[in-house]
Amino acid sequence: MKVKVINLDNKASGEIELADAVFGAPVRPDLMHRTVRWQLAKRQAGTHKTKTVGEISGTTRKPWNQKGTGRARASSLRSPQFRGGAVIFGPRPRSHAHKLPKKIRSMALRSALSSKQAEGKLIVVDTATMKDGKTSALSGHLAKLKLSQTVLLIDGPVLDSNMLLASRNLPGFDLLAQQGANVYDILRRDTLVLTKNAIELLEARLS
Repeated sequence: MKVKVINLDNKASGEIELADAVFGAPVRPDLMHRTVRWQLAKRQAGTHKTKTVGEISGTTRKPWNQKGTGRARASSLRSPQFRGGAVIFGPRPRSHAHKLPKKIRSMALRSALSSKQAEGKLIVVDTATMKDGKTSALSGHLAKLKLSQTVLLIDGPVLDSNMLLASRNLPGFDLLAQQGANVYDILRRDTLVLTKNAIELLEARLS
């Protein structure tokens, strides 16, 4: 399929042929859901923890006699039934990561790219470079492109330093290198902007 190419000033800059295998693949919400869950699970620190009886600081003296008081037996004030005591079956440090086949991850990424193309929310620009790193200049380019919603811009393997400076203080705007393209970031932003270099590398990676 052919798509128009524009520059950051929203002026025509030719056309590009998109590979149907990458940008015209069937949209699979189930695979995208699995991949997003896999990504978010890997991000979790897994450092949540509660203390057991052996980790609570306090006296080891028996609160009261075993018999004769009319109360239930109690062995320690650090037990769970007392205030400030331990927690039973509380969270322990662990990894939340789980495995997901590489084939499914690739299919999900193709599905995410294809969904943006099918919704008409994919824009192709020739380059993503700026003369200076001013946030106001980048905001002006986005206004010319009529991009008022959140935007994800994916460029080639090396990002322009001025574009990095201009975008880091712009809310709702993400900038990624091609090798960092992922399902979660593509779906969480309304509009996807790809450079010609990014498209070539993505097609080589996913075809």
